[in-house]
Amino acid sequence: MKDSETDNKLKNQLSQQRENDSFHLAYEKETAFYETVKNGDIKKLKKIFMPLNTKELGLLSKTPLTNHKYHLIVAIAMITRFCIEGGLPPEEAYTLSDLYIQQLDSCKDDESLNKLHYNAVFDFAKRMKSIIEFAGMSRNIIRTKEFIFNNVHKKISLEEIAANVGMNKTYLCELFKKETGETINQFILECKIKEAKELLKNDDLSNTEISSILCFSSASHFIKTFKQIEGITPGEYREKAFRKFLKRN
Repeated sequence: MKDSETDNKLKNQLSQQRENDSFHLAYEKETAFYETVKNGDIKKLKKIFMPLNTKELGLLSKTPLTNHKYHLIVAIAMITRFCIEGGLPPEEAYTLSDLYIQQLDSCKDDESLNKLHYNAVFDFAKRMKSIIEFAGMSRNIIRTKEFIFNNVHKKISLEEIAANVGMNKTYLCELFKKETGETINQFILECKIKEAKELLKNDDLSNTEISSILCFSSASHFIKTFKQIEGITPGEYREKAFRKFLKRN
């Protein structure tokens, strides 16, 4: 296409947009979204997350589903670069981007595409959150956290953790509290409750079954711990999560 033709099309399109009061998403607002993913701010991201059918995103194709797919490719590409700037290893970021974009071919409707969009955005954000949480920590504390993450379904003892890290138990406990502001046992419980929140999204699992999976001493202990950390009971959380799921879909 000649430059003059492009100029004419651009002028006509801008004129139509002004006439219809239809404009693209403000640069500041778009940047704020990508910065939120980069910062791993899950709570804020849930508030500003925008669906692919937002009119401010512009028209890339006259076919709605194809238009949404194009916007998702753009979003993933931008998120990838913002996250690399934030410290996500480039090879991991690019490969993750490739994996999500490859899934576009299997999306035949907006429901599956919106689910892919949500998963991709929050996957990147959660990875950034982990990177930020580990920043400034000593290698032994990072190894301690990783060991707990990987064994959240088991009954974890301080002796076992210390042996894995190769440190004296008392010194490790002191160092962990100094660097994180909480005890190892508190962190273990937080990790178990975080996993419990995922398990609660499965209606087939009871509190007793979840408490057993996560090696709590009893269902009552699990419920009490959950409420102490989350401020609500597991049942209340499950109902709240279900309402959010219905609203999103």
